[in-house]
Amino acid sequence: MKNNILKYIIIFQFILFFSSCSFDGSRYKGPVSDHFDGEKFHNIDSSSSHSTWDLLRFLLFSSKGDWDDWWNEKPGPKPSERITADSLVVTFINHATFLIQTNGINILTDPVWSELVSPVPVIGMERHRPPGIRFEDLPPIDIVLVSHNHYDHMDIPTLLMLKEKFNPLIIVPLGNKGTLVDEGLENSIELDWWQEYLFKNKNKITFVPSRHFSMRGISDRNNTLWGGYVIETESGPIYFAGDTGFGIHFKQIFDKFGPIRLSLLPIGPIEPRWFFGDVHTSPGEALEAHKILKSRKSIAMHWGTFSQGGDNMLDAVRELKLFREKEGITSQEFMIAMHGRGIVIK
Repeated sequence: MKNNILKYIIIFQFILFFSSCSFDGSRYKGPVSDHFDGEKFHNIDSSSSHSTWDLLRFLLFSSKGDWDDWWNEKPGPKPSERITADSLVVTFINHATFLIQTNGINILTDPVWSELVSPVPVIGMERHRPPGIRFEDLPPIDIVLVSHNHYDHMDIPTLLMLKEKFNPLIIVPLGNKGTLVDEGLENSIELDWWQEYLFKNKNKITFVPSRHFSMRGISDRNNTLWGGYVIETESGPIYFAGDTGFGIHFKQIFDKFGPIRLSLLPIGPIEPRWFFGDVHTSPGEALEAHKILKSRKSIAMHWGTFSQGGDNMLDAVRELKLFREKEGITSQEFMIAMHGRGIVIK
């Protein structure tokens, strides 16, 4: 009975999507490139582009994993105000949200403090654990890096809270600035793959490819770009992968920036693979990316906060541990970080 009710809710949500384009994000208009055909963006290596009906099939007929309703844990300690020089402290907050502190700059990736991520106020993905850091404990935030426009990565309510408190610069992929400006988030810029931005004339951030897709409504699929970011430091680059499947972009990033000082790599969701295989790395693929990047250290992300597929709540971290053991990679080389606990990267 409960499953049937859930499916009816999903159908209702789908109808809402279909009946209105008001959820759609902004659209990019610009010259044709090797990843933009004048209408849509596409990945640099071949990957399937699921249709709207594939999405409906996934929502209606894929089984959900076993997740705790609420994983209650205390938030981590209040982070330091600033980390000076080239020291690096990284705090895993939840999902794809990290606080990166180095060279006196505080950076947030894909910040999400909302209880629910969705275009519909009462229906959507609910969080299953609290953020690792309380919002009121955040240090001054200078830069926000947004990887793409999915609701669990570009969370407008959180971005508005950050504007109100800190007014950080928000960096987004091509085509997304219009969505932010419409919401009153004017302090923002958008970047294309391999485009660089120099913050305060000394901190270089490069937007890099990933293997994914974009979508905020039904009719705007792949109208905006997606990707990851590389932050260059004197002790080596920091790579935030965003959402991504496994692909040749890891080798391209290594060729331009490698070896990587620290990689932040997603490990889920992974089931069903027919739906997620092209656009989300499995734990084994994340470990392979770690090796390709020659990353001195990596931290797993995109697990344990939002139930998005058929995976159980801790399947991804269990599988990562098995692959680490098989490959002889230690827990200090590819870390499963506790939510809210800052890690000093040597």
